[in-house]
Amino acid sequence: MIGQLTRHEDSWAAVIEQPMIDLLEITTDGKVLTITPVSEPILQSEFEAALEQTNREFGAVLRRLAE
Repeated sequence: MIGQLTRHEDSWAAVIEQPMIDLLEITTDGKVLTITPVSEPILQSEFEAALEQTNREFGAVLRRLAE
């Protein structure tokens, strides 16, 4: 779950909390960062619970990030 945007040198970083990391597969080719659901099937209820918690706690931050 994204907790906040934080300053890191000359850039901004999105901090992704562990519960959300467990549901994501993050890869890069050196130029593009790709975030996809994990390869193993996850329970829909687990995903919905993580999504609901993310939106409840960090919805405002996510909206700012999307702007």
